[in-house]
Parts: sequence; C-alpha cells; structure tokens
Amino acid sequence: MALMPRRVKHRKSQRGRIKGNATRGNRVVFGDYGIQSLEPGWIKAATIEAGRIAAQQYVRGEGKLYIRIFPDKSVSSTPLETRMGKGKGEPDFWAASVKPGTILYELSGVTEQQAKVCFARLASKMPVKVRFVSRRPA
Repeated sequence: MALMPRRVKHRKSQRGRIKGNATRGNRVVFGDYGIQSLEPGWIKAATIEAGRIAAQQYVRGEGKLYIRIFPDKSVSSTPLETRMGKGKGEPDFWAASVKPGTILYELSGVTEQQAKVCFARLASKMPVKVRFVSRRPA
C-alpha cells in the first residue's frame, strides 16, 4: 500500500517551486549509509514503495532500511480529452517534494559493498539523480 497522509487540511495543493538546497534531512542520521538526491523533484508514493520493496528484497532481514521522505503533497490532474474550464482536477497521486541534498533512504547493519549494490538497484527507480553517501563521524 502506497504512503499517504491520514488527513490533510486542504485536499488540493498548488504546484509550487522547489528552490534552493535542503537544509534539513540532508545528512545520514539513522543508518550507516544513504542515498542523497542531487536534483529537485517530486517522488511519487508508488515510487517510494517500489524502492522500499527493492531494498527489502536485497537486504533480506540482514540490515534495517529507513525511509526518510514522506509523500505529503497531493498532485491533481484532469482526465484526458476533457475540455478547458470546469475547475481544478481531482487529486491523482501523493508525492514527496525533494530538494537537492535530501537523504531519501538509509541502511544500517550491512557492509559498504552490500549497501552500494542495494542503493544501485534503488537509484534506477528514482526520478531524480542520486548519490551514495555514508555517515560522517560526529
């Protein structure tokens, strides 16, 4: 089941613009390794779920996967071949708005080589360019 908020204040949201780099959620905190977004974009809830499944299948209970993004933006669309007018379309899907530098997923309990292979599988599913990062010593 794809992620979505339990309830929201407003059903439909405006598109907006993604400006600047991430100042929060931009370093590995929970795990040892992570993948970081290099460009802005929306990541659909279904894409987040597809990444989770791909990582879980590779890790197979050895390590722990942390998902650091949540789809809290509703994206609406009007049906195809509909005439102009008649207002804004119905919410179509939920997406997470991602800035450059945001950590998307984290892994702990696996070796660096295993994490790299796992995140390479995950990166192919992401709609934004990502890179492999590891935790900085505090």
